[in-house]
Amino acid sequence: MLTHLQLRDLAIVDRAELEFTPGLSALTGETGAGKSIIVDALLLAAGGRTGPDVVRHGAERAEVSASFTVTAGAAADWLREQSIEHQGEVILRRVVGADGRSRAYLNGQMVSLQALREFSDFVIEIHGQQEFQHLIKRSAQRELLDAHAVPAVLRDSVASCFAAYRACRDEYEALQAAADQRDSRLDYLQFQLAELKAEVGSREQIEQLMSEQKRFANRGRLAAAARASLDLTYESDDANAYDLLAKAGAAIRVPAEGDAELAAAAALLQEAQVSAREAASALQQFLQALDVDPARLEDLERRAASLETLARKHRVAVTELPQVLAQTEREYADLQASGVTLAQLQQQLAQLTQQYQSAASQLSKARETAAADLSAQISRLMQSLGMVGGRFEVRVEQVPGSFGAHGVDEIDFLVSANPGQPLKGLAKVASGGELSRISLAIQVAAAANTTALCMVFDEVDAGVGGAVAEIVGRQLRELGSVAQVLCVTHLPQVAAQAHSQFRVVKLSDGKTTRTAVNVLNAAERVEEIARMLGGVSITDTARDHAREMLTVPVAAPPAKKAKPRRST
Repeated sequence: MLTHLQLRDLAIVDRAELEFTPGLSALTGETGAGKSIIVDALLLAAGGRTGPDVVRHGAERAEVSASFTVTAGAAADWLREQSIEHQGEVILRRVVGADGRSRAYLNGQMVSLQALREFSDFVIEIHGQQEFQHLIKRSAQRELLDAHAVPAVLRDSVASCFAAYRACRDEYEALQAAADQRDSRLDYLQFQLAELKAEVGSREQIEQLMSEQKRFANRGRLAAAARASLDLTYESDDANAYDLLAKAGAAIRVPAEGDAELAAAAALLQEAQVSAREAASALQQFLQALDVDPARLEDLERRAASLETLARKHRVAVTELPQVLAQTEREYADLQASGVTLAQLQQQLAQLTQQYQSAASQLSKARETAAADLSAQISRLMQSLGMVGGRFEVRVEQVPGSFGAHGVDEIDFLVSANPGQPLKGLAKVASGGELSRISLAIQVAAAANTTALCMVFDEVDAGVGGAVAEIVGRQLRELGSVAQVLCVTHLPQVAAQAHSQFRVVKLSDGKTTRTAVNVLNAAERVEEIARMLGGVSITDTARDHAREMLTVPVAAPPAKKAKPRRST
C-alpha cells in the first residue's frame, strides 16, 4: 500500500508530506484548492507524462516521492528480476527540471520511465474524472472484460497462434508473389549464373589475378626499377653493394680475431653481404617472371576486364563477386523448390488456422462466461446507485472471418438506465448523472478484481448526490477493505465514509499562492464535513449533522500500518 507521499515545488505546492493508512482515505477541500494535485503527483511518480509547467514558479525543479510497502506478489517478483533490492518498502521518486527534463528512481536506483511505469502498474491504479471517455472505446472494454475473469493463458495462446499464422502467411504471400514471375526469373538467373560461373572464382583467386594483371600492365616501369636495383646491389661492374660489403668485411677480418666488438661488426657485414646476395637473387627471379608469354598476358587482361564488367553490372566491388554468385545460386535453388515450398506453406497455414480458431473459440467461451458474471455484478451495483431497474450487459459477438491477436470477438458494453428502456451503447447514455454512476459501477466492479495495492479515484462521484452519494461512499469503503483507496471528493456523504481524511487548502499572502494538505483529527473532520454540508457559514446544525454522519455505524477499518500526521 501507499504509506508516504512527499511533494516539493510541484505546481503551487512548495512542500507537502502525507502519511497514509489502510482503507479509504478522502481528500477534500474547496473547489480550486488543488485536490487533484495529489492525484497529479501520484501520476507523476507512476511515470506519467510531464513538462516544465509542473515546476513551481521560481523553483529549479519539482520532486515527488511515493513510498509503497511491497512484500510479495507480482511487484516483488518484478523487483527481483530487475535486481532492485528492497526491505519490504519501495520508494518511487521523480524529479522534473525547469527545462522539462525528468529523471526516475526506484529505491535510489535510476531507472527508465518505461521501467517506472511497469512497476507502477503493480502498485497503483488511478481512475480519473474522464474515465468514462476511456470506457466507451471498444479496446478498453475488451481489456476490462479480459482482466475481470478471463485466464491470461487463453489470451496468450490466441496471441501466440496469431503471431505464428501471420508469419507463415507473410512468407507464403512473398513466395507466391515471387512464383508469379518464377519462369522469367529462373531464365534470367540461369543466364546470370552461366556468366558468373565462367569468370568468378574464389576471393583469393580474384585478388591474385587482379594483382598479377596490374603487375604486367606496369611491367616496363617495374622492370626498369628492378634492373637498376639489381645493378647497384650485385651486377654493376664499377661498384655494387655486394662487392663493397665484401671489401669492408675483408678489411677488418684479421683484426677482428682479437677484438670482440670488432668481431661483432665483422659478423654484421658478413650478414649484410648474404642479404645483398639474396636480394639480388630475388630481383633476378622477379625480372625473369616479367618475361611473360604474350598469350598469358592477353588472357590476364581479358579476365580482368570481364571481372570489372561484371562488378559494374552488379554494382559491387570486384572482390565481392563471389558473394553475388552465391546469392544468385541460393535464389535460383529457392525458386526451383518454390513449388514444393508453397504447397508446404499452404498446408502449414491450414494447420495454423485450425489452431488459431480452436484457441479463439476457447477464449470466446471464457469471455462469454466472464461477460455474464460482470454484467450481473455491474447491474447489481447500478441498483444500489439509485438506478433501480437498470440493466448492464457485456455483449460478446464472434465476427465471422475475423483474425487478430486479441481473438475474433467484438466486445460491446450495453446499458439501460431505466426499466423498459432498450439496451444501448455506453456512448448513447444521455444523462450526465447516469454516465457518472454507470462509470463508477464499472470501475468498482473492475477494481474489485485488481491486483494493485492502491486505487485512486479522482472525483468519480461527480453528478450524484443525496442517498446515492452515501451509497457511493459505502462502495468505496467496501473496496477499502480489500485494497487501499484514495478518493478526491466534494461530497460529504463520501468523505464521511472514509477511514481517514485530508483537507487541501489554498493559502495566499497577496504575493504568492501555495497549497497545503493537512490530515484531520476527529474534531477537524466534523468541521470539514460541516463546511461541505453548509457552505460558507457553518452552523451548529451543520456540525450536528456532520457528527451524525461520522458516527453512523459502518464497517471497521482495516488494521492501521502507519500513523497519520499533519502535513503542510
